[in-house]
Amino acid sequence: MKRRDLLKHSALAMVSFSMARNAFALSDELPLTKETIDGTIILRANENPHGPSPLARKAMMAAVNSSNRYQWDTNGLLREKIGALTGHTKEYITLGSGSSELLGLVCLRASYLQGHVVASEPTFKLWMGASRKMGLATRLFPLTKSKHNDLDTLLASINEQTKLLYLCNPNNPTGTAHGKEAMENFIKAACQRTTVLLDEAYTDYEDTPSMAHLINSTPNLIIAKTFSKVYGMAGARVGYLLAQPEQIKALNELQAWANAGPSAVSMKGALAAMEDESFANFCKVENREARRIFCEGLQTLDIEFIPSVTSFVYFNSAGYPKPVAAYLQSKKIIGARSFEENSPWLRISIGTREEMKQVVAALQQGVV
Repeated sequence: MKRRDLLKHSALAMVSFSMARNAFALSDELPLTKETIDGTIILRANENPHGPSPLARKAMMAAVNSSNRYQWDTNGLLREKIGALTGHTKEYITLGSGSSELLGLVCLRASYLQGHVVASEPTFKLWMGASRKMGLATRLFPLTKSKHNDLDTLLASINEQTKLLYLCNPNNPTGTAHGKEAMENFIKAACQRTTVLLDEAYTDYEDTPSMAHLINSTPNLIIAKTFSKVYGMAGARVGYLLAQPEQIKALNELQAWANAGPSAVSMKGALAAMEDESFANFCKVENREARRIFCEGLQTLDIEFIPSVTSFVYFNSAGYPKPVAAYLQSKKIIGARSFEENSPWLRISIGTREEMKQVVAALQQGVV
């Protein structure tokens, strides 16, 4: 991507970014960011460096006082609130301790059917180890040259043994996404032949179109979402699945207690976070600006990277004179890591503007 394209892409965001950042900086009740004691910059798990929002943190602190009670009423309220955003009733939604737990739940169900799951390589793999132990084999297919999911190949790979197709859009770790029309066509075709588990953890950063509108007409579609990213609640562990009620009921039957994954405290935080639209918008603009700073730094060093619509960037470290991950770690910057065997391509999460400036400065020092 050219420097002028990056500047053009971010120009309109700069004014709103400055206004939002100044507004949140006025609050001294709760800090927006937290640093480790030794000043280490942690950029390894695509965490939001600004969240949870002030409203969410206040709600969670208040909820501690009533956490001696079970969260039956709260999980109903949260599912209703989520459904109001997606256009569904709460029967279309089940909650979990982050979306990772729910990805595992879907794979647990698929494992009983004695077949395999189809997915891209590389993609989000946290659920794959447990799935294999449950007897669900994985068939992985390379990305395209542009590091996108190869939708045509994935679709052609489905056969009678395919019990599940997993697709992460935008994809982790590459940060690439397919547009609405391409995704709609793929989902409709794939769901005629197997169940599709669509991971939409990162759609909010650049408003990548969600496929939630296809749920009513597509029985084999399951969508996973999370409060860990834009809402900044990775440690609070709140995620949800969106699917037709029959699918939700079947998945809930595999749990000892449906919707009991998130705590009462976490769910109160999620409810408040959904109300704090200004903070979510602030995080989106801050992420975009911090990502621009990092990508412009890569350009000055002639380091190839994939344009990202997420909170992380995938870049090619092949031409850098030092092992990037180890070198950055020596500078107290943790997070750059590989997701492809014997590959120089690395992913690094996007932190604050100041953090990404430090990353760029460290990389520049490494070539002197």
